[in-house]
Amino acid sequence: MRTKQDYIQGLAKMKRNIYYDGQLLDRTDELQMDCLNTIGTTYDEAAKLENQELCTAISHLTGERINRFTHIHQNKDDLHKKQDMTRMLCQKVGGCIQRCMGIDGTNAMYNVSYEADKVNNGATQYHENFKKWLTRFQMEDLIGCCAQTDVKGDRMLRPADQPNPGAYVRIKERMKDGIVVEGCKVHISEASVADEVLVLPTRALRAEDKDYAVGFAVPGDWEGLKQVVTIHNLRPRDHYKRGFVPGATDSYMIFENCFVPWERVFLAGEHQHGGVLALLFALFHRHSYSGCKPAIGDVIMGMAALAAEVNNIHKQSHVREKLAELIMTAELGYAAGYTASDLGKPEVYIPGIGFVPYGPGSYIPNSIYCNVGRCLSGEAVWREAEILCDIAGGVVATFPHENDFKNPETGDMLLKYTKRNPNMSAEDQAQFWRYLGDFLCSATGGIMNVGNYHGGGSPIMEQIAITTQYDIESRKTLVKYIAGMSGGDRDVFSKKTTNKANES
Repeated sequence: MRTKQDYIQGLAKMKRNIYYDGQLLDRTDELQMDCLNTIGTTYDEAAKLENQELCTAISHLTGERINRFTHIHQNKDDLHKKQDMTRMLCQKVGGCIQRCMGIDGTNAMYNVSYEADKVNNGATQYHENFKKWLTRFQMEDLIGCCAQTDVKGDRMLRPADQPNPGAYVRIKERMKDGIVVEGCKVHISEASVADEVLVLPTRALRAEDKDYAVGFAVPGDWEGLKQVVTIHNLRPRDHYKRGFVPGATDSYMIFENCFVPWERVFLAGEHQHGGVLALLFALFHRHSYSGCKPAIGDVIMGMAALAAEVNNIHKQSHVREKLAELIMTAELGYAAGYTASDLGKPEVYIPGIGFVPYGPGSYIPNSIYCNVGRCLSGEAVWREAEILCDIAGGVVATFPHENDFKNPETGDMLLKYTKRNPNMSAEDQAQFWRYLGDFLCSATGGIMNVGNYHGGGSPIMEQIAITTQYDIESRKTLVKYIAGMSGGDRDVFSKKTTNKANES
């Protein structure tokens, strides 16, 4: 496994194809260092002996120890550890760790490439291609991003019906030695600091959309790929430094006449698998969210408790009620993810059919609980911000700039008049308001909340998944029995269990 410094040095060697604010940018530019330090935490923590079981795993392909962020889940324990690793790392950086997209994309592609080959009766080698790519990905401990979301053009039209055929990334041309793709992927987290880009569809596809059923991987500096990046950094501080400075980036990834050789292609035209691949990545990513969002909840709860303490209202009953609400949101999200791990198996849920075996045997988290946890946590984002705002009061929005505290004409007076709790130093109180201002009142804080709401799929997408995959009919049958209606059955659930056992 490599080190954080190895990772940064590798990025420095990559070709420049990243544009920021009209300028061509080097990947190791100072503007991206906060993001690099955030991702670098995954290397630093994996190198610690006490984190070996949590942050590393044994590759099922090579038998070598690898970073867990490059691992394919082999059992329930792998799913549990991925969730716990994500929560631990997100706690350390105070937010998103920026590396989940790679592990979630690779686990999705690993399963779908296998199923596509199986249906094609050996006519394709997608899965073998992917395993060769994955072996290198694991052995070199690379950072991967997952490019899923398309620009989508007219939202009322399906991919093949768009006036701009590149509104969804598509196969423009098939050649003897590969494919040529065009289109644009958007909101792609960490793409500007990733070694490899894994591209996959964003939605279910029809037969006429087959050119959009494409999955492949290319280096982040590949010929025919340009990135327009947005960098999300907190405002620099000159005097009152933060304990850790998180950072994030996302890219618009433009593919124009981009040639991809067959050995890097893992799906090319199998429309029935395109939608499954899109949903499976979303499922794995929502499972990651059950580690990420509880960690952010831990930070939010800590901020709320400190805001109450700084204001010296921490013993008030309404504060306790609000803290309890924050705790419940975080832990319910975690519990749903933990249950999704514990119910994980090499199966996917097909509406109208139920769970069916899928893939070469790697473990997939339970869909219902992944979606329930993600939906509950995502919808709570603005309520959590409201609680913080309520407990903190208006001071967080109007707190003076740090140079005013360094100015001998105003500094001492500001410390005198901003101190609230007599049992905490004025300096610590000021430092806390600066940090809470980062979260509630900065551009980056606002972007983070939008990301927490929409990342991994907006709540409406989880609601659709929950209602289409949950067995509502059996609940109706049970109630019909209790109510004395025709068609009722008190044993509907035990019969389903028995039938599943017989099928096994």
